[in-house]
Amino acid sequence: MCVRRSVLVAALVSVALTLAACDGGSRESRTKARADAGPSVVAPGKPGEPARTLSVEEAAKAAGDDTPNSADFRYAQMMIQHHAQALEMTGLAPARSGSTAVKRLAERITAGQKPEIGAMEGWLKHNGGEKRKNGHDHSAMPGMATPAQLEQLRTAEGTDFDKLFLKLMITHHQGAITMATEVLSQGNNVQVEEMAGDVVAQQTVEIDRMRALSP
Repeated sequence: MCVRRSVLVAALVSVALTLAACDGGSRESRTKARADAGPSVVAPGKPGEPARTLSVEEAAKAAGDDTPNSADFRYAQMMIQHHAQALEMTGLAPARSGSTAVKRLAERITAGQKPEIGAMEGWLKHNGGEKRKNGHDHSAMPGMATPAQLEQLRTAEGTDFDKLFLKLMITHHQGAITMATEVLSQGNNVQVEEMAGDVVAQQTVEIDRMRALSP
């Protein structure tokens, strides 16, 4: 559950407890309280936006609405391509790497990102993403290796491959974390938030492993 939903839910619980505490008062006082403006919830706005004061009903509706927005669709569409390049790089490791540790790392990355691609493709299909135009420049995504870098990786062997692979993959993972962090603040869909949270957690760990392997 995202931070803003957690805050809203906590606020709703607080309002409910406050009303319950007042239940022991007289019928007249309860009637007067209902006649006033009624309980409200201060909902934090998105980055750069002011907080809003909502009624309990409005806050409950906002907390439960996870309709995908443009940031959710953009993230899923772009991250599929981002992961695809990572798999292209890890696919070179078995034949060109000179390090058992690097080969095992590449296997773990492959094992983690293939299912994530499937999950994002399934999410897009379920939410009508195939009907949305994808005019994004995938080469401009954070962390993407250039065609020249990929060609250099394809021709490298042994230690040279391992050094370049780790350098490119660390940068690639950092870009994925940037994209995931952005959708966590800009998106609205719970499932996308969960997928993005997994990317941040898993790839942060893998960056630490790759830095430990780097010469």
